Amino acid sequence: MTARFVLAAFATLAVAVPAAAQATQVPEASSMTLFAMGAAGVMIGRRLARRKADRDS
Repeated sequence: MTARFVLAAFATLAVAVPAAAQATQVPEASSMTLFAMGAAGVMIGRRLARRKADRDS
């Protein structure tokens, strides 16, 4: 279920980003930084969830 949520959120962002980019100019370095921080957050969250699931088992 979590993977579906992540994919749905990514698809929503992928559709919404071009519309928002036309309204305001965002420097490329900042957008890449935001993407990298989001990807790192997803990876850390999944790792912590896996550790918690292993501990509860």
